[in-house]
Amino acid sequence: MLKKDSNNKYAGMKISKIIIGAIIFICVISSGLYAQERDALRALGVNMNRPKDFTIAGITVSDTKTLDRNVIVMVSGLEIGKKIKIPGDAIPSAIKKLWDLGVADNVQIFITKIEGSNIFLNFVLTERPRLRKVVFKGVRKGEKTKLIEEVGITTGKIITNYELSRIKNNIKKHYAQKGFRNCEVLLKQVPDKDRKNSVTLHITVNKNKKVKVYRIYVDGNIQVTDHKIKSYMKETKEKSSVTPLKGLDNLILDVLATTSRLNFAGMVDSTTKFFREHMKFRIFKGSKLIKEKYEEDKVSIIDKYHSLGYRDARIVKDSIYAAEDGMVNIKLTIEEGRKYYFRNITFVGNKVFPTSELKRVLKIQKGDVYNQKHLQKYLEYNETVYDGDVSSLYLNRGYLWYSGNPYEVAVENDSIDIEIRISEGERATLNKVLIKGNTRTNDHVAVREMKTMPGQLFNRELLIRTSRELAQLRYFDPETMNPSPQPNPAEKTVDIVYEVTETSSDQIELSGGWGYGRIMGSLGLSFNNFSLRGIFKKGTWRPIPSGDGQKLSLRFQTYGKGYFNYSISFTEPWLGGKKPNSFSVSYYKSSYSNGRSSDDPDRASFVTDGFTLGLGKRLGWPDDYFTLMHRVSFLFYRLDNYREIFNFGSGTGRYNNINYAISLNRNSTTAPIYPRGGSDVGLTLETTIPYSLLSSKDYSDMTEDEKFKWIEYYKFKFHSKWYIELVNKLVLSTRMDFGYLGKFNNDIGLTPFGRFYLGGDGLTGGYNFDGREIIAMRGYENEALTPNFALNRNTGGALYSKYTLELRYPLSLAPTATIYATAYLEAGNAWSSLKTYDPFDVYRTAGFGIRVFMPMFGFLGLDWGYGFDEVPGLPDANGAHFHFSINQSID
Repeated sequence: MLKKDSNNKYAGMKISKIIIGAIIFICVISSGLYAQERDALRALGVNMNRPKDFTIAGITVSDTKTLDRNVIVMVSGLEIGKKIKIPGDAIPSAIKKLWDLGVADNVQIFITKIEGSNIFLNFVLTERPRLRKVVFKGVRKGEKTKLIEEVGITTGKIITNYELSRIKNNIKKHYAQKGFRNCEVLLKQVPDKDRKNSVTLHITVNKNKKVKVYRIYVDGNIQVTDHKIKSYMKETKEKSSVTPLKGLDNLILDVLATTSRLNFAGMVDSTTKFFREHMKFRIFKGSKLIKEKYEEDKVSIIDKYHSLGYRDARIVKDSIYAAEDGMVNIKLTIEEGRKYYFRNITFVGNKVFPTSELKRVLKIQKGDVYNQKHLQKYLEYNETVYDGDVSSLYLNRGYLWYSGNPYEVAVENDSIDIEIRISEGERATLNKVLIKGNTRTNDHVAVREMKTMPGQLFNRELLIRTSRELAQLRYFDPETMNPSPQPNPAEKTVDIVYEVTETSSDQIELSGGWGYGRIMGSLGLSFNNFSLRGIFKKGTWRPIPSGDGQKLSLRFQTYGKGYFNYSISFTEPWLGGKKPNSFSVSYYKSSYSNGRSSDDPDRASFVTDGFTLGLGKRLGWPDDYFTLMHRVSFLFYRLDNYREIFNFGSGTGRYNNINYAISLNRNSTTAPIYPRGGSDVGLTLETTIPYSLLSSKDYSDMTEDEKFKWIEYYKFKFHSKWYIELVNKLVLSTRMDFGYLGKFNNDIGLTPFGRFYLGGDGLTGGYNFDGREIIAMRGYENEALTPNFALNRNTGGALYSKYTLELRYPLSLAPTATIYATAYLEAGNAWSSLKTYDPFDVYRTAGFGIRVFMPMFGFLGLDWGYGFDEVPGLPDANGAHFHFSINQSID
């Protein structure tokens, strides 16, 4: 039934008249246009009532400036020789195709001539302009390049309304993520004078003020304090506010009242509350409001409530409203609900593992606070330890299609019963194991490190272990390594594809250093993925033969005529290619002199020749993280009239050191460059033959030259490094180092060769030709913590220990440059003998630094350390010091 309006007329009739009038108007206009088209076709002899076949005999293209004629014709679908019906849908379809191409503002196709059954067409396209360049206003110079990349502005691209809208919205989004929520963007197209149909896009950005959060108010919370709730919001923070005088009178009254009642807990609460409200410092996080982050923070609040047992907690209302100075306030209203606890947990469908084993791994007891996140963590995946969750139990034994789903089957008061329904599925066998992305490294180098082989049952633990072993090679970026299982349920098989990104493993060292009052120049080359067999193969020099995982190192050092040192070493990690048995060989020679010619009677020199053979083996017990290394070294020292840096005996003599070393090491670190977990622990015993014990000679009356002709000693060294990821990427590193040099015969005494020198940056400066070991310790001068260093700088120590506690956080984990910051506490000392050893008598230091690893140059470091303890006889040895390090000389 129609309703009458106030003028006693039917409203429905009015609407009908309007609609009918509009339809008549459209029909009139349309008929007029149609009549024009019809008249044009009739003039060409086309009967509109009887479609006729025509053959396209010619096509022309008008008004185009940069578009290719052939491309336009091809896209349209019309071509010379093609038959079409007129009238028909061929021409309208072609117009649509050209319009959809998005390169023109206007598209028309005209019939220019008809000759019998032949038809001639003309395409008329009004091209859209192309972007020649972009000019920014209101944007800092350093921001422009980054803004162009993030927004995605490409020169040469056709400018459309959609493209302009996209650019504008992306710029606003870019600045909104930085807190400029009221950013204004104005776009203006200016025709380019030098190039036709091109424009310069002028982008004016007015960021306006950042929208900051002044206060966050929380309502409805009883069990969790306002302060705690605000701390759960990781990105949305209140503005800094320091108002120590505001409310101070109330604080004093509260403290006096609580103290008079001996309520010290109340006094602490009042003081804590005062500082939280009136001493708000914001250093590492700004108070900007970013909508996406704010939404994530609201989810974080509820997630935290759920982990505390408040399963029904929710934010019932939140609002953002204006505050002073263009800032905003946030108000959250929370409904906490009841706190719940686990009661009965049952498993259904498990046949492979008994319920008792699954409950043990689940780590939830009756009466524990209900924590759904904990339940999912230990039911689905826990990356902290192997076999640390129910999922690992199944996946490490081939049950790739396992699933475990928890259901709440009973909720009574504050208790919840959980039923976990297990679907074990079939076991999966590995079909293919592939590696992709290794452009330089040969397949066999990567394959021999793999723990997953075709024919084995699927095992997630071995999948993770293989990724770790590939990362330890240092040929691939560990941050982008992506092992991808590709299951085939029908065949009950799975393919494993290891996606890797190769990084440059070769390194070059070109540096200058300071040692013993001289500037030292060094040139070193390390080819860490060398191929010995590729030397004589054509096409393998790129620029050197590579891909077989061998290591070749060359190094030369000098400060001029009086000193040079060169070394060469080669390592084959898989001797024979079938087992992980490493073989290494190295040679070095150093010569130091006073620069006089060889026939000068005043010439003084110290020459060292060293040759080392090593053989290592990867062990399978106690586990395959262990390696055993054997090493035999031949060192020959020749002193001629030499008494400068290394001073003992007559200064002229020949001394021989033939030693054997055995090292047992266990390395389970997760990555070689920036480890986030695992450990590296090793013990080394180095010894010579105890010549004096096998001889009947009396060594008590011998000169030093005779005693040390055949050097004898034994040496113990121990190191341990542990890495723990405290939170995301923040790593705690604890390290301990210990070394002891012992003697076989008291009549001979301790060898002057191979002693320990502690302190400084750990760089040898080239002066390690007497076998000395330089141990870094920040906050002190180089070698200043060596026993008797103030009296004789080259005595050395027989014993040292060092302890380090260090926090690390990465600034970049890109394969081109790994950068991380460190803050550390360190303590250590060196002693002249075991009798004077006191593990608690140490020098202390603290500081911070930065490490940069670039594949081409290795590790570079800069540290600032402050030594707290004075060194007797060396008043300037401690205090504030900067240290530069190369290739982890400090670490």
